[in-house]
Amino acid sequence: MKHEFIEKNVGLLAILIIIAISLGGLVEITPLLFQKETNTPVDDLRPYTALEMEGRDIYIREGCSVCHSQMIRPFRAETERYGHYSVAGEGVWEHPFLWGSKRTGPDLARVGQRYSDAWHKIHLLNPRDVVPQSNMPGFPWLAENRLTGEDTARKLDIFKNNFGVPYTDEDIAGAKAAVEGKTEMQALIAYLQSLGHALR
Repeated sequence: MKHEFIEKNVGLLAILIIIAISLGGLVEITPLLFQKETNTPVDDLRPYTALEMEGRDIYIREGCSVCHSQMIRPFRAETERYGHYSVAGEGVWEHPFLWGSKRTGPDLARVGQRYSDAWHKIHLLNPRDVVPQSNMPGFPWLAENRLTGEDTARKLDIFKNNFGVPYTDEDIAGAKAAVEGKTEMQALIAYLQSLGHALR
């Protein structure tokens, strides 16, 4: 029996599994690279400002995507709670994507402008001050740590040249000045306030 030979030969079985998964991945992923919906930004999508970009990096560093998703599925229960479902055109400039898969906390895809900057600050310092049942930890060090902006221009340049994000030379040249001296708290709040700006 051929299948018995394959099943007993672990090395061959592993190679065939890798080939099968690779072919399946190509069949599923390759068409997405050529679909207009996945490569064209939605109307009103704008690149992150320098401060928002720094805030996004802080969001990643602090592991926010471990507990919060940023992808609203097209189900009534989700759209009624969070707003318009997520579409591919919103994420064409996202690298890496921060969709997340766990919702210990609420989805943040449309959190921008729902709360004031002051609310976000209180929430990040001690979440239970505004949401008594929250199990989110506080992030008080963000209010003390200051940005230097040393790498900000380089980040924008990478996103422009490698990922096609439409940053101007002026955006890149002014990136350091735009963030220097600001707190990490201000950067993270700026990022959170930008989420969902293209679709509400």
